[in-house]
Amino acid sequence: MSLNSIYDIAGSSLNAQTLRLNTIASNMANAETAAASPDAVYKARRPVFSEVMRSAQMELGSQVEVREVLQSQADPLMRYEPNNPLANEDGNVFYPNVNVVAEMADMMSATRNYQTSVEVMSNARRMQERLLSLGQ
Repeated sequence: MSLNSIYDIAGSSLNAQTLRLNTIASNMANAETAAASPDAVYKARRPVFSEVMRSAQMELGSQVEVREVLQSQADPLMRYEPNNPLANEDGNVFYPNVNVVAEMADMMSATRNYQTSVEVMSNARRMQERLLSLGQ
């Protein structure tokens, strides 16, 4: 495995974790967004990752890609708020079924994965610098 492969693998991880953090931020930002009907409610999003094999040979390491971003199929939360301007004829307003605590835990995991990939790239750079200084 060349050092350039390390950059490719870590870079794909950085891209995936960035998208993951963006979807978490979107979910948390819309956690309390009210809607007049269950169909209009914000649906939480989750990225789906998959492994990308670089060649037919069994090389060490592989990149990651975002296969798709799925929307949650969870039922929205219904709250009785008759004074809300979005309330239906029964006085109910609908909210996304977003668990903010679970989103925070997922955010901490994505942040840690991002930091690890940055450290991998930094270590590969230091290894290249040391390799170049061998001939001096």
